[in-house]
Amino acid sequence: MKPRPTKRSWAEPWKVKMVEPLRMISADERRRAIAAAGYNTFLLRSEDVYIDLLTDSGTSAMSDQQWAGMMLGDEAYAGSRNFYNLEAAIQKYYGYRYITPTHQGRGAENILSQICIKPGDYVPGNMYFTTTRHHQEAAGGTFVDVVIPEAHDPANEFPFKGNVDLEALAALIARVGAAKIPYVCVAATVNMAGGQPISMANMQAVRALTRAHGIRIFLDATRAVENAWFIQQLEPGYRDRSVASILLEFCSYSDGCTMSGKKDALVNIGGWLALNDKDLYDEASALVVVYEGLHTYGGMAGRDMEAMARGIAESVSDDHMTARIGQVQYLGEMLHDWGVPVVRPIGGHAVYLDARAFYPHIPQDQFPAQALAANLYEESGVRAMERGIVSAGRDKLTGENHHPKLELVRLTIPRRVYTQAHMDVTAESVAAVWDARASARGLRMTYEPRHLRFFQARFEPI
Repeated sequence: MKPRPTKRSWAEPWKVKMVEPLRMISADERRRAIAAAGYNTFLLRSEDVYIDLLTDSGTSAMSDQQWAGMMLGDEAYAGSRNFYNLEAAIQKYYGYRYITPTHQGRGAENILSQICIKPGDYVPGNMYFTTTRHHQEAAGGTFVDVVIPEAHDPANEFPFKGNVDLEALAALIARVGAAKIPYVCVAATVNMAGGQPISMANMQAVRALTRAHGIRIFLDATRAVENAWFIQQLEPGYRDRSVASILLEFCSYSDGCTMSGKKDALVNIGGWLALNDKDLYDEASALVVVYEGLHTYGGMAGRDMEAMARGIAESVSDDHMTARIGQVQYLGEMLHDWGVPVVRPIGGHAVYLDARAFYPHIPQDQFPAQALAANLYEESGVRAMERGIVSAGRDKLTGENHHPKLELVRLTIPRRVYTQAHMDVTAESVAAVWDARASARGLRMTYEPRHLRFFQARFEPI
């Protein structure tokens, strides 16, 4: 008789009320589809995808309460009641004073960069993110990576690989001067490192260092709730605290945040810029009218703001976060147990395949992670995305490719969408590509757009 497991299982804190049919097209159809898409999974039609793990941005399932809130949309151009509900939710759970809604996170990044960054400034951060760095550079700034070295090692098991390297940050301040650093950009659960969290102790230390030099901290709070869950689980002194209370403390060490509500807040569209400084808020409110919409809707319909306000409250539930990250860890640990190289520890929103370890015979300039994502789709209909040299882009001064140490493929898990059976199918599909790794070929880029090339670049096999 098989022994009973010693660890109790968890279950999703929801039940299914509506289903959306999926279909698997044939292997020949998948080969034609990925070729027509230029071997870029962003250019695939969603109807040709079986399990869509491209992103967790705007792809989550909303609750019955969120859908009910959609029916309460106040679509007034100015002063919608839904804005005030959203403002109250952000103030309650994130703790910031002033809220400027935006159509999504990159709208907030653009406005923050324009009101804070001057040409010649330096913006340190715990690893770059694509759109964030683009807006910082477009405003005349230079991004400086100050994440700890462990973040660049996919096999390192350090639990808080999103931490800021305090010595590197202090050295930058000493080299360029505090006046040239408009703010430190701190990402919660660092995406490009594999969804890795930053500890509360590190956040406190960054706050102490920046306060001594009069430098602001702005948080990329896109997945700050997930970061709070990791602090609860891994950092001494927080195990008996709620995710909601940890989130509030974590945000208190910053001066504001940019936010894509399409992730933690469980909606399909929307974001915000939150600030504690009234003068900065006034500048942001003036710019949001130019780029997004009026300061009380910022590119969102009233119904979307109501859904986000309700999603924020749902997102900080301990049961929700345990199930959400539990599903990610289920997939990641399964692949790790099978010997498939993945970033360790398993992060909060995705499992990251180590493309360098998959394809050591493919040079980085032949885009091994892009090839791996294409091969996974061709094998199984599972859509993932590249997070390596293509995403890293080019140096703004030299025009040469950035060569990141991490060459990854991201299997991003939408919230409340897929079952454990879908995770099993995904794991088996990845394992099949791993088994066929010796025959994989690299790619050459045939079309490169001017900005954020990973979205629209096209490739062909070498």
